[in-house]
Amino acid sequence: MKNTSDILIVGGGLNGPALALALAQTGHSVTVIDALPRADFEAETFDGRGYALALASQRLLDQIGVWSRVADHAQPMLEIKASDGHVGQGAAPFFVHFDQAELEEGPMGYMLEDRYLRRAILQALDNAPGITLINQARVVAQASDPTGVTLTLENGDSLRGHMLVGADGRRSGTATRANIKRTGWDYGQTALVCAIDHAKPHHGIAHQFFMPAGPLAILPLPGNRSSIVWSEKTELAAAIHALGDSDYLAALKPRFGDFLGDISLAGKRFTYPLNLTIANSFIADRMALVGDAAHGMHPIAGQGLNAGLRDIAALAEVLTKATRRGEDIGSELVLARYQQWRRFDTATLAASTDMVNRLFSNDNPLLRLGRDLGMGMVNALPGLRRGFMREAAGLTGDMPRLLKGEAI
Repeated sequence: MKNTSDILIVGGGLNGPALALALAQTGHSVTVIDALPRADFEAETFDGRGYALALASQRLLDQIGVWSRVADHAQPMLEIKASDGHVGQGAAPFFVHFDQAELEEGPMGYMLEDRYLRRAILQALDNAPGITLINQARVVAQASDPTGVTLTLENGDSLRGHMLVGADGRRSGTATRANIKRTGWDYGQTALVCAIDHAKPHHGIAHQFFMPAGPLAILPLPGNRSSIVWSEKTELAAAIHALGDSDYLAALKPRFGDFLGDISLAGKRFTYPLNLTIANSFIADRMALVGDAAHGMHPIAGQGLNAGLRDIAALAEVLTKATRRGEDIGSELVLARYQQWRRFDTATLAASTDMVNRLFSNDNPLLRLGRDLGMGMVNALPGLRRGFMREAAGLTGDMPRLLKGEAI
């Protein structure tokens, strides 16, 4: 059977198409298969979702031709302040303060709304040679052999490639069909996500209030608007989400405080169950997993999409170098390089986000004292504080070329 493309990617959200753009730049042909209709990704209405993009992720988006399409809609994060908080009391004085002035490279990251990023990626796909996007197509079977992999779609069509990439989320059908098991647990928390208008300017400052039930993140958007990621115990989150808009705001205000003046909703409200789920292997026969298909984490550190883009940068570099050496890109030897590059970093990030969530999502006075002293020490030591800032900006570790702002 003739190959449809060099590489087949299942999942048309953000990670899959971004990988396709990176691979197309180095001469690979790519087919992206997504179950949803394209119109779902092209809506111009604001839906409340935003991403905290690390500086390294912004560099990748620039390299694959996306950033120029969204730069005017991005809000630089100039400072990050973290503090304890209680309902009705607002935030305590911050115990960690990161200021972008301490980084030579510029802002630690950017806030960008989902609606702009998705549309920009679709536009880039349309203009990229070597990429085929198939929407409203569901994969029902996959099979590998010594020369390639075959996908069968629900309508009976077959697609063929040298290798397969699963970018199809935490419940990845690609991983399931490859018999890859997962490790993880539920946090008993749900994230309430929305955007708000506020009377006072945010000055590009991102806030993280560590409430007893879970963190409340207030992330700056362009203008006097912010994105809210509000973690609550699942039962209470369901009750809050069921409220009307005015009652929802009445529940948010005692947690939020008044430091940004009067607040109001700016768009739809969403909920997301919070759990940890890590694939036991990032690779199988002629297959690799990226993004949430490989690892889904708590949003407490805002690293979900950033971790996925690190996968993309690493996999694109591994496959491109293998192609240039004349290797079979679907071979176990090649794919093992990708897994080796990403497994330790992913495990470390998952463990740290899990630990921080458990440490900070409680009201134990001894734990609160210990963690506040520890974070206060981080804030008081410039070298340690700068190290944390570079980590948040994605500027540490064995960085793939795209994350450095370099072509592969």
